[in-house]
Amino acid sequence: MAYIIDFTIVTFVFTTVMGFMFLLTWMERKQSAVMQDRIGANRARLFGLPPLLGLWHNVADGIKMVLKEDFIPPHGNRFLHTLAPMIALFFALISFAVIPFGGVYDIWGYRVSLQVLDLNVGLLYVFAVMSMGIYGFVLAGWASANNYALLGGMRASGQMISYEITMGATVIGLLMCYETLNLQEMTQAQGELYGGWLPMWGVILQPLGFILFSTAAMAETKRVPFDIPEGESEIVGYFMEYSGMKFGMFWQTDFLETVLAGCLIVTLFFGGWQVPFLTSDGFHFPWGTDWALPAIVVMLMQVGAFLFKVLVACFVLMLIRWTLPRFRWDQLMRLGWTMMLPLSILNIIVTGLVILLIRS
Repeated sequence: MAYIIDFTIVTFVFTTVMGFMFLLTWMERKQSAVMQDRIGANRARLFGLPPLLGLWHNVADGIKMVLKEDFIPPHGNRFLHTLAPMIALFFALISFAVIPFGGVYDIWGYRVSLQVLDLNVGLLYVFAVMSMGIYGFVLAGWASANNYALLGGMRASGQMISYEITMGATVIGLLMCYETLNLQEMTQAQGELYGGWLPMWGVILQPLGFILFSTAAMAETKRVPFDIPEGESEIVGYFMEYSGMKFGMFWQTDFLETVLAGCLIVTLFFGGWQVPFLTSDGFHFPWGTDWALPAIVVMLMQVGAFLFKVLVACFVLMLIRWTLPRFRWDQLMRLGWTMMLPLSILNIIVTGLVILLIRS
């Protein structure tokens, strides 16, 4: 029975993540259309079914990518050219293994943890896997035997180094507050109430850390205003020599990284699956009212809260993507090295002083 539960959890996480990716491809079209006073995708039909606000365009894109010719440059490395998008997609997918989509529940006598992999160093795992994914983008540029594609790959590696340092320094403040690298334990710690009513969410304890981490996470997704490695409006881009489903893998990776950024922001700063005043046996309000709930209802409410928070985070990331213009390379580097990195170190110092004063 334990194997069945584990398989069900893996299937749930994979299906949810891919569902978010499918939804974001539609959201990108419709949200940009609303912001630009256009109609957007609204014509594709499937077997005579109604357009459903353009949702079938995603299916049409998938069919087109599968059937499109797979082109490899004559002087390119065929093996690495094929392997690169697989590397990028693989590491984007396995990053979700340590994300807690819910808590630990006792359902009908069985212990159910809505987390594929419960690691004591889960946060380090995410950073390590995200760092490995950059090899796919660099190899894509090099294996294409195209100087513009190689330039895009080099831009991706430079951007990753610049902003992952800030991202790692930013979470140090959270580690000092919650004293754990386990994402499940960190989420549970955010359920504690200060003064009996204020949730100890990361955004309350680390407001500057939240701003810095969110900015660095947007840079890691390589989307506007940080889309210099892709160069959507120019001829520079690590995937410019890709077509068919190989290009589709890079496209999916972009959206999966956006979903991952949303999951991390929610898990670290907005309580993850926590709902204020909701515990394992129901609601306990600070004014003394209690509302008992079955464990299955609590699980559904907490999982639903997590998915709703992630959806809102992805919406905001898309909103920024269609609002701000792209940075120049010098602006990108200046923002990362001369502004965000010093602020993240200052955040560590201030957090340490505050903790020292509280404990003394």
